[in-house]
Amino acid sequence: MLVMSTSPDVTGMNIHSLATARRGNLLRMAPNLLTLLRICLVPVLILAVLDRRFETAFVLFLVAAITDAMDGLLARWLRHYTLLGQYLDPVADKLLLSSLFLALTRMGILDLRITVLVFGRDIGMLLSAAILYKMTKLRDFRPSLLGKANSFSQVVALGVVLLDLIYQRPWVSTARAAMLDATIFLTVASGFHYAWVASTRLSLLPESETEADPAIVRLPK
Repeated sequence: MLVMSTSPDVTGMNIHSLATARRGNLLRMAPNLLTLLRICLVPVLILAVLDRRFETAFVLFLVAAITDAMDGLLARWLRHYTLLGQYLDPVADKLLLSSLFLALTRMGILDLRITVLVFGRDIGMLLSAAILYKMTKLRDFRPSLLGKANSFSQVVALGVVLLDLIYQRPWVSTARAAMLDATIFLTVASGFHYAWVASTRLSLLPESETEADPAIVRLPK
């Protein structure tokens, strides 16, 4: 008998291979786990804001922002993109930003008009995507450059707003005003740009592609 499957060396190799595979699977799951962590941080962050524990809220917001950057970097580094991640990432972003906009507006820290603009754009884009999904074969609603810039400006603006509550300095107040103005401009500009792109793509579709078929939908950010 040459080699038996029960030999210590082979068993050790099997266990080592299994452990390596498990570590690889855990690493591949890391982007989605970071996204889930960001979702779990949202209620804790909002409670900290409502309780006026702004230092804690600022730290939690930084952690959430870091996980947002890390999950995308890990997915690109590992070259491992999942359908779950494609859905969870924009949902986590919207949940974090929208909840924080609402909480800060309720406390009178943010102007109501900014929150109305942000929510109006998001609701309009989601309704447009839902209509296009139902009536056409369009499924790829990738975020535009303006959309990405708008998301980035919202993150920075909310971070600076929280920083201004715990570290009141002239430059922080100036940065707060500048980032909120940038958010207003980019919210309006990206909303109109998305509407123009959607209407253009819709007008170029042949009649044969006006019925929906099951496919992956990439939600706008």
